[in-house]
Amino acid sequence: MSISFVFDLQTTTNNETMLLAVAAAALAAVMVAGWVWKGQRGQRTSESAKSRVESVNYHFTRQCNYKCEFCFHTALSSYVAPMPDAQRALRLLREAGMQKINFAGGEPFIKPEFLGQLCRFCKTELQMPVVSIVTNGSKITSKWFQNYGQYVDMIAVSCDSFDEDTNRKIGRGSGTHIENVYTLRDLCSEYKIRFKINSVVCSYNKDEDMNDYISDLQPERWKVFQVLALEGENTGDTALRSVDKLLVSDSEFQAFCLRHQKQACLVPESNADMQNSYVLLDEYLRFLNCSRGSKEPTQSILDIGVTAALDEAGFDEISYKRRGGNFFHAWQEQQQQQ
Repeated sequence: MSISFVFDLQTTTNNETMLLAVAAAALAAVMVAGWVWKGQRGQRTSESAKSRVESVNYHFTRQCNYKCEFCFHTALSSYVAPMPDAQRALRLLREAGMQKINFAGGEPFIKPEFLGQLCRFCKTELQMPVVSIVTNGSKITSKWFQNYGQYVDMIAVSCDSFDEDTNRKIGRGSGTHIENVYTLRDLCSEYKIRFKINSVVCSYNKDEDMNDYISDLQPERWKVFQVLALEGENTGDTALRSVDKLLVSDSEFQAFCLRHQKQACLVPESNADMQNSYVLLDEYLRFLNCSRGSKEPTQSILDIGVTAALDEAGFDEISYKRRGGNFFHAWQEQQQQQ
């Protein structure tokens, strides 16, 4: 404050002094309100991040022993994060509010020991409420279940057809896929693991009736996806797969779902439901933003943290809840009541 300003203030009239005091008080109130709002905004951001990150799909490898034509997470790299980095990322996600981790690929059982150690770490070290895996079922062994089954809550097997000719046409195995599905179902039953089936509706299977097989297998959930095109993965000049001839219309997808509507376990997901409603973590520990029709990676969560990376991930929490992504909350409530 300058000397001249001090002198002027001292020589003002009482009314002027009062006006200055009122103005100063108002300014102080605005500043305090701003500080409070910033603090509340930071708190809301933290709370929002915790709710938004409750379920994560960690695609720790892109390698796979199948060649499904519609695959939307193809073998663009062979990289797998070192175990300490993977565990650090999982811990950060848990601290940010993650309640469910889903290990996927590629084919996660390409790396069976790595997968098993991650499952054990999540259950024993992080106390993760739900640990799940998505697999094609071709590389699962009873020994793996003996070693690691106790750390897994749910396993989903990908099965798009109960006609082996159709499976071969899709690229899913060489004739034993259905047998593998039943083997996995039996192992899940033996080790008290929830059993789920994932099916992708495409032009090859859109007219198939799977009711008898689904009724026989009795999965807890049957997730039915409309085949999805993603630039750079299964469509476009740089893609390793070509999904174009496998695409189905919305009405064709709806017809498939109506054909199977009596299945209580049916959980349909159209392209609109699926595209932005998953938190996807890739092999480099980056979230993947699918909102613009491709998979655009954020920076690694090890570098910028979960909240900052999630802000770049294009995740739509409303769509996530609308499609029932938080279904496992009912499991947790049941466990608490027991």
